[in-house]
Amino acid sequence: MTQQSFGVIGLAVMGENIALNVERNGFPIAVYNRSRDKTDKFMAERAQGRNVKAAFTLEEFVASLERPRKILIMVQAGKPVDAVIAQLKPLLDEGDIIIDGGNSWFEDTVRRTQELEPAGFRFIGMGVSGGEEGALNGPSLMPGGTQSSYQYLEPIFNKIAAQVDDGPCVTYIGPGGAGHYVKMVHNGIEYGDMQLIAEAYDLLKNAAGLDHNQLHEVFAEWNTTDELNSFLIEITANIFPYIDPETNLPLVDLIVDAAGQKGTGRWTVQTALELGVSIPTIIAAVNARIISSFKQERVAASKILTGPTGKYEGNTQEFINKVRDALYCSKICSYAQGMALLATASHTYNFGLDLGEMARIWKGGCIIRAGFLNKIKKAFSENPALPNLLLAPEFKQTILDRQDAWRDVLVTAAKLGIPVPAFSASLDYFDSYRRDRLPQNLTQAQRDYFGAHTYLRLDKPGAFHTEWTPISEQSVSTSTPRQLEAKLPTTPPTSSNG
Repeated sequence: MTQQSFGVIGLAVMGENIALNVERNGFPIAVYNRSRDKTDKFMAERAQGRNVKAAFTLEEFVASLERPRKILIMVQAGKPVDAVIAQLKPLLDEGDIIIDGGNSWFEDTVRRTQELEPAGFRFIGMGVSGGEEGALNGPSLMPGGTQSSYQYLEPIFNKIAAQVDDGPCVTYIGPGGAGHYVKMVHNGIEYGDMQLIAEAYDLLKNAAGLDHNQLHEVFAEWNTTDELNSFLIEITANIFPYIDPETNLPLVDLIVDAAGQKGTGRWTVQTALELGVSIPTIIAAVNARIISSFKQERVAASKILTGPTGKYEGNTQEFINKVRDALYCSKICSYAQGMALLATASHTYNFGLDLGEMARIWKGGCIIRAGFLNKIKKAFSENPALPNLLLAPEFKQTILDRQDAWRDVLVTAAKLGIPVPAFSASLDYFDSYRRDRLPQNLTQAQRDYFGAHTYLRLDKPGAFHTEWTPISEQSVSTSTPRQLEAKLPTTPPTSSNG
């Protein structure tokens, strides 16, 4: 009996599309779904005439695959993945390969690897980016696990991944949960990108007064530039002129302004906090989605809380150009944060990540694909130990040349009462990173005052603690205002936390 080269479990849209992608590229596939109705529909419609074998039990599915079996699980992350693995294990042979292609938490991937590899099975945790279209026509793939396991899959993955000028958008990421970690950070960067674009739209629409056709023209023009050419800018340009057939109004204006999220952005924030990496733009993007979800509260508040009104009164084209510059500078900061997080995680978890290669495999197929990634790849190729993208010569000069426009945009937004949390967080990140002196010397003094946490000094080595003596009531009454400003301590809290 002829056996199939590759198996897919889970026939939701992503599973169906990636299965068809594998088959189209010359690898006969077997498919299984818990619901027989979905399998029957897939076979009768999209899989008709293709080298696809349907199975209606897991036993039948496993038996239909050549060894070592290569099985891609495309089900909801979490317990469903564990359930499928538990059902598969008694049916598999030593050396068979299980691939989790969902958005799994990377620590779950580590746990599954530790459970499966000693039992003789191979396990790959793989990030898949590109949405439905990418899964069908070429996604960006981020496989992590043992490198020997990846070697069995490499010929297939090289064929089904998106193809760009310097190769397929797939590479071996690293051991354990490396693949899912990189995919998680990719999604965090995606959150930042989307929020920055939304803020640019808000400014152009509500400050400069651009209508949907003008917005389309601006974003379409931006998509032709080296700096902003990207999938997200392209689809943004395509969204604005779409007219709702029922109301004859731009559809985007009829969509409720409450954004959903599936958790990968939040995970990125959580792990950054745990590793002590600053990612304020991504945090701002997650927070923006959270506050947007309080739609009814915001509608009620808008009737009570007032702020500035009015429009931008300067030259419109000059403002558009400044918003473009602010968007690009903010985007550089967002990617700098994501890459810094990957670098720290690579060191902490021994992933051995090649940051230039991460940028390369994101050039096609994935949601954040952009021409700008060529510059990131080049920066890390020239200096693999680069501590921050802001220090790469091209990015450094770009921000130095455009920061006045960036700052002007934030001033305008503040004067008009338009929130730009991701633009602001990006500029704060740049300003904090470029300063050799920040006010946390005061923070350290406060921590030592109320909790004896000690502090370091600029003029001599070692850790120090001071018994900070409050000013007496008598000295307060006779002190001058300037002396008060210099001497008066804050009231210590009852707790010594901080």
